[in-house]
Amino acid sequence: MKGLILSGGTGTRLRPITFTSAKQLVPVANKPILFYAIETVRDAGITEIGIVVGDTREEVKGAIGDGSDFGVKVAYIEQEAPLGLAHAVKISQDFIGDDSFVMFLGDNLIKDGINSLVDEFRRDKPNCQILLARVPNPQQFGVAELEGGRIKRLIEKPKDPPSDLALVGVYMFDSNIFEAVNAIEPSWRGELEITDAIQYLVDKGYQVHPHVIEGWWKDTGKLEDMLEANRIMLEGIETRIDGSVDEESRIHGKVVIEEGAKIHDSVIRGPAIIGKNSKVLHSYIGPFTSIHDNVTITESEVEHSIILAECIIENIGSRIEDSLLGRNVTVHRSERKPKAYRLMVGDNSEVEVL
Repeated sequence: MKGLILSGGTGTRLRPITFTSAKQLVPVANKPILFYAIETVRDAGITEIGIVVGDTREEVKGAIGDGSDFGVKVAYIEQEAPLGLAHAVKISQDFIGDDSFVMFLGDNLIKDGINSLVDEFRRDKPNCQILLARVPNPQQFGVAELEGGRIKRLIEKPKDPPSDLALVGVYMFDSNIFEAVNAIEPSWRGELEITDAIQYLVDKGYQVHPHVIEGWWKDTGKLEDMLEANRIMLEGIETRIDGSVDEESRIHGKVVIEEGAKIHDSVIRGPAIIGKNSKVLHSYIGPFTSIHDNVTITESEVEHSIILAECIIENIGSRIEDSLLGRNVTVHRSERKPKAYRLMVGDNSEVEVL
């Protein structure tokens, strides 16, 4: 059995962060989301993985390499444009061959992994197994309508959803899926939809097994989803202090302080992680905060946020919370006159001021 991880999307809902970085490489608990996907597939006993890449192919290749750091063998499959999930399957036929495979969307997180689900697929041998989860906003997902525990129909992002069962970004197929992706036509969005391909299998009488998962799952396409994923992953860390903490500082709860990090006269309240060579001086870092490498925070408070590498936060008069700061961002108090907000902000940003 092989793995197919999709890492070709443009990440429009996470702009401006994704103008300069692949959305699948934005870190959650200081680890790129794509790394979690690779580890999840590997932990299910699958070591031969194809990664579908698009415009950010070089960045993804640079981060993953040949897969040996993860204990897997990686092949890259280039998609010329984001033409749909079924299109990604279609162009992967040479890599997959006659094998069954797991398709995993590279910006999805499933906290409990997929081991038991892969075991179920291997044991029961359906042609396709889809994972479903109940969501409050099904109109934003592919949605399944069940009848007697079987798939009746699938609809992509319906305006009037027939159920609250969304397709989780993990699918399991045998080689019959290639008949489907080569038979369907592009949708009104100009994409080959995976929901149409699976519906083709249903209509042709192939075995399509739905599995409703109860554990935590998240599509990390939006800021609030990233922050929730960060919160969930931080809850699972164990305290580890490899950096330096002076006597004036206080550490509460589960906190990771990486090598080279320095905490001076500050309070760190976990769960939180401070990356390598970062400095926290006369500051407060609250729960559910991930601070990446080479960040400097001085005379400031940060809580429930993700701060990427090389950022500088200085002398903020109020607390930064529920925020995602991209790489090399500077946020500081200015004493210049006249007093004013002075901003340089990228496209599709949101700024809230006091």
